[in-house]
Amino acid sequence: CKFSVVTSKVSTGSYKRQVYEVPSGKQLVDQAVIDRITWATWTSVLGDEVIGIWSRHAEKADVNCACVSHSGINLVTGDDFGMVKLFDFPCPEKFVRTTFCMVTTTNTVHIRVLSSFSRRHMVEIFSSPNL
Repeated sequence: CKFSVVTSKVSTGSYKRQVYEVPSGKQLVDQAVIDRITWATWTSVLGDEVIGIWSRHAEKADVNCACVSHSGINLVTGDDFGMVKLFDFPCPEKFVRTTFCMVTTTNTVHIRVLSSFSRRHMVEIFSSPNL
Protein backbone atom coordinates (compact mmCIF):
# COMPACT_ATOMS: atom_id res chain seq x y z
CA CYS A 1 0.00 0.00 0.00
CA LYS A 2 1.54 3.32 -1.04
CA PHE A 3 0.55 6.79 0.06
CA SER A 4 1.25 9.87 -2.01
CA VAL A 5 1.12 12.06 1.09
CA VAL A 6 1.35 10.87 4.69
CA THR A 7 -0.84 13.02 6.90
CA SER A 8 -1.74 13.45 10.55
CA LYS A 9 -4.97 14.88 11.91
CA VAL A 10 -5.12 16.65 15.27
CA SER A 11 -7.97 18.12 17.26
CA THR A 12 -7.24 21.30 19.16
CA GLY A 13 -8.53 22.52 22.50
CA SER A 14 -10.61 25.04 20.57
CA TYR A 15 -12.36 22.12 18.81
CA LYS A 16 -10.80 22.66 15.41
CA ARG A 17 -9.57 19.82 13.22
CA GLN A 18 -6.18 20.45 11.64
CA VAL A 19 -4.40 18.25 9.10
CA TYR A 20 -0.63 18.18 8.57
CA GLU A 21 1.74 16.55 6.10
CA VAL A 22 4.27 14.22 7.66
CA PRO A 23 7.23 14.63 8.08
CA SER A 24 7.29 18.23 6.77
CA GLY A 25 4.74 19.47 9.32
CA LYS A 26 3.08 21.65 6.67
CA GLN A 27 -0.58 22.28 7.49
CA LEU A 28 -3.04 21.29 4.77
CA VAL A 29 -5.78 23.88 4.35
CA ASP A 30 -7.28 22.95 0.96
CA GLN A 31 -10.54 21.20 1.92
CA ALA A 32 -10.71 19.40 -1.45
CA VAL A 33 -7.33 17.79 -0.73
CA ILE A 34 -8.33 16.89 2.83
CA ASP A 35 -11.62 15.35 1.61
CA ARG A 36 -9.69 12.96 -0.68
CA ILE A 37 -7.55 11.54 2.14
CA THR A 38 -8.26 7.95 3.13
CA TRP A 39 -7.38 7.68 6.80
CA ALA A 40 -5.65 4.54 8.06
CA THR A 41 -7.22 5.12 11.49
CA TRP A 42 -9.79 7.51 12.91
CA THR A 43 -9.74 8.50 16.58
CA SER A 44 -11.16 12.02 16.42
CA VAL A 45 -14.42 13.32 17.86
CA LEU A 46 -14.33 16.19 15.36
CA GLY A 47 -15.29 16.36 11.71
CA ASP A 48 -18.26 16.28 9.38
CA GLU A 49 -18.12 12.47 9.41
CA VAL A 50 -18.96 12.29 13.14
CA ILE A 51 -21.48 15.09 13.70
CA GLY A 52 -24.07 12.48 14.69
CA ILE A 53 -22.22 11.39 17.85
CA TRP A 54 -23.32 14.51 19.71
CA SER A 55 -26.64 14.19 21.52
CA ARG A 56 -29.12 17.04 21.42
CA HIS A 57 -28.01 18.43 24.81
CA ALA A 58 -24.30 17.52 24.73
CA GLU A 59 -21.54 20.06 25.15
CA LYS A 60 -18.38 19.78 23.05
CA ALA A 61 -16.33 18.47 25.97
CA ASP A 62 -18.84 15.68 26.81
CA VAL A 63 -17.61 13.20 24.16
CA ASN A 64 -14.00 12.37 25.04
CA CYS A 65 -12.90 9.71 22.60
CA ALA A 66 -13.83 7.87 19.43
CA CYS A 67 -12.45 5.10 17.24
CA VAL A 68 -13.54 3.76 13.86
CA SER A 69 -13.47 -0.02 13.39
CA HIS A 70 -10.83 -1.52 11.10
CA SER A 71 -13.58 -2.27 8.56
CA GLY A 72 -14.49 1.44 8.53
CA ILE A 73 -18.22 0.84 9.05
CA ASN A 74 -18.63 1.39 12.80
CA LEU A 75 -17.60 4.05 15.29
CA VAL A 76 -17.40 3.60 19.06
CA THR A 77 -17.36 6.62 21.42
CA GLY A 78 -16.82 7.24 25.13
CA ASP A 79 -18.11 10.18 27.14
CA ASP A 80 -18.12 11.98 30.48
CA PHE A 81 -21.18 10.04 31.63
CA GLY A 82 -19.58 6.60 31.35
CA MET A 83 -21.48 5.80 28.16
CA VAL A 84 -19.85 3.70 25.44
CA LYS A 85 -21.85 4.04 22.22
CA LEU A 86 -21.65 2.27 18.86
CA PHE A 87 -22.63 4.14 15.69
CA ASP A 88 -22.61 3.39 11.99
CA PHE A 89 -19.73 5.26 10.31
CA PRO A 90 -19.84 7.81 8.89
CA CYS A 91 -22.66 9.53 10.81
CA PRO A 92 -22.88 12.99 9.23
CA GLU A 93 -26.48 13.72 10.30
CA LYS A 94 -27.13 15.39 13.68
CA PHE A 95 -28.47 13.39 16.64
CA VAL A 96 -28.01 9.88 15.20
CA ARG A 97 -29.39 6.99 17.24
CA THR A 98 -26.78 4.60 18.56
CA THR A 99 -26.62 1.00 17.40
CA PHE A 100 -25.55 -0.16 20.86
CA CYS A 101 -24.90 1.53 24.18
CA MET A 102 -23.40 0.36 27.46
CA VAL A 103 -22.63 2.16 30.69
CA THR A 104 -19.28 2.01 32.49
CA THR A 105 -18.87 3.32 36.02
CA THR A 106 -16.65 6.31 35.25
CA ASN A 107 -15.64 8.89 32.69
CA THR A 108 -14.36 7.12 29.53
CA VAL A 109 -11.17 8.83 28.32
CA HIS A 110 -9.73 6.40 25.77
CA ILE A 111 -11.34 3.80 23.54
CA ARG A 112 -10.09 1.56 20.71
CA VAL A 113 -11.69 -1.07 18.53
CA LEU A 114 -9.27 -3.99 18.80
CA SER A 115 -10.95 -6.30 16.32
CA SER A 116 -14.11 -6.44 14.28
CA PHE A 117 -15.97 -9.51 13.14
CA SER A 118 -19.13 -8.62 11.26
CA ARG A 119 -21.21 -6.73 13.88
CA ARG A 120 -19.30 -8.10 16.90
CA HIS A 121 -16.53 -5.94 18.28
CA MET A 122 -13.84 -6.25 20.91
CA VAL A 123 -13.29 -2.85 22.47
CA GLU A 124 -10.55 -1.59 24.81
CA ILE A 125 -11.76 1.04 27.30
CA PHE A 126 -9.74 3.19 29.70
CA SER A 127 -11.60 5.20 32.31
CA SER A 128 -10.53 7.79 34.83
CA PRO A 129 -12.44 8.26 38.09
CA ASN A 130 -10.45 11.44 38.78
CA LEU A 131 -11.74 13.56 35.90
